[in-house]
Amino acid sequence: MKYAARKLAVVAAVVFAIGSPAVQAATGWGLSPSEFSAEGDETLRAAGYAFSIWGLIYAALAAFAVFQLLPRSDGSRTVSRLAWPAVLAIAGSGAWIWASAADSDWLTVAVIVVSAAAGIAAVVTGSGAGSLTERLLAIWPVALLAGWLTVASAINALTSLTDLGFIPQDRRLPAALAGLAVVVAVTVWVLQRAREPVYALPVAWGLVAVFVAERGGNPIAAWTALAAAALVLLYAGATARKATSSRR
Repeated sequence: MKYAARKLAVVAAVVFAIGSPAVQAATGWGLSPSEFSAEGDETLRAAGYAFSIWGLIYAALAAFAVFQLLPRSDGSRTVSRLAWPAVLAIAGSGAWIWASAADSDWLTVAVIVVSAAAGIAAVVTGSGAGSLTERLLAIWPVALLAGWLTVASAINALTSLTDLGFIPQDRRLPAALAGLAVVVAVTVWVLQRAREPVYALPVAWGLVAVFVAERGGNPIAAWTALAAAALVLLYAGATARKATSSRR
């Protein structure tokens, strides 16, 4: 009973996150995520295939939900540290679906930024301790979500600001480069504190998808995104080696 609230909250958040896009698509209410994103994607966009990562993220979050239900997780410091911020991040990914369906630019930005921050907080506070099983089934699922939300936050913010008219055509390249710089800076900061290289994988995935989408019409932003992906992966590899050495 001591951990019932936490267990219920995680399960509810995961069900809401996974169920929201399915329900929105089935009912046809409002804009689809792709329709919403297309409204202001002139500044920075990612290739459509990139969003298939949600299948992996949802599967990982479902595994986390099941794992934290098991009695063996009751006394886990790792699960206790990351569960509540993870709930906010996971539920936020579901809430974003409804905010985008309602075509509410500012709300989507607020939801995804808060969700990314909560996911990062969960990874940072939960890392540095725990068994391999706890890392695999608790930290890594949340790290995948947090990493994807990091790059998605930048794209979402630029898309919304473009759609609202705050980024004129002559400012789009500087805005895109600034967004990419923020993604790299945040990723490096998280890796310095969490040393969980899994977090960097969806970030790099998203940055490569930006390269694929932009290389034809916006080559400077495209190649910058590819260089950013390489930098993120190199830094993640370096932190992984440090983390491995410290655990010996």
